Amino acid sequence: MTATSGATEAHGTGVRATARLVAAADGRGGTALPVLAGDGPLALRRTRATGEGEACVTVVGAMSAPLGGDRIALTATVGPGARLRVGSSAATLALPGRHAEPADYAIRLTVADGATLHWLPEPLISAHGSDLRMTTIVELAPTARLVLREEQILGRSGEPPGGLTSRLTVHRAGRPLLDQELSYGPGAPGWDGGAVLGGRRAAGQLLVVDPAFDSDPVPPRLLADTAVITPLAGPAALVSAVATDGLRLRRTLDEAMASMPALSERPAEYRVRTPA
Repeated sequence: MTATSGATEAHGTGVRATARLVAAADGRGGTALPVLAGDGPLALRRTRATGEGEACVTVVGAMSAPLGGDRIALTATVGPGARLRVGSSAATLALPGRHAEPADYAIRLTVADGATLHWLPEPLISAHGSDLRMTTIVELAPTARLVLREEQILGRSGEPPGGLTSRLTVHRAGRPLLDQELSYGPGAPGWDGGAVLGGRRAAGQLLVVDPAFDSDPVPPRLLADTAVITPLAGPAALVSAVATDGLRLRRTLDEAMASMPALSERPAEYRVRTPA
């Protein structure tokens, strides 16, 4: 593993920071991390892996971010046959800053043939007065596998949320698989109405992409009255959920994952894990 510094700059309009990691098969059935570069608000740490042949990386918040005016970028590349699990040590808290500009947080993930990526960060909390634009772009090879979880908590306890726009774009084999944008908080019309959150303050989704779904697709299913599993036009399924709080949201997403037979029958290291 080579640990290097990312790039961080402080400008008059906020912090500019980048972090980058690369996972590669080590030729012995495991996964190496030839590049692990983080700086500023994004510190990357290799942590103990619990799945056979995988590498595990935890994103540690080294400073308060994202704040108004910040520009943060994180890229992860998983090479052929590698297995990578990425989590975070704590929730990401979007806060107002000294600058009126919104904050930008850009994530780009690339997963090669035969590779597996579990992207399982802790929730994003949109604090009152913050304004965050978050984009996640994923490029998957035809035989790549992906488990990606996103959770948004709108406001801390007892406070209204800030402004949050989140866009997730996924391509598989060069073709669009999913492209959606969600907006909450001030300036987003109807976000709190019955057609969107209905007064709830937690929203999330779980995207699972697996070539096994080509022969064993996941059927659509309603989970209680706050979540739904939707098969996509490809070997993928999307779980969309809302809840009154983050704990109920996490439980709903975990229950949805367990209800997918093609995945629940696989070895335990391929499943989403929730800390005890």
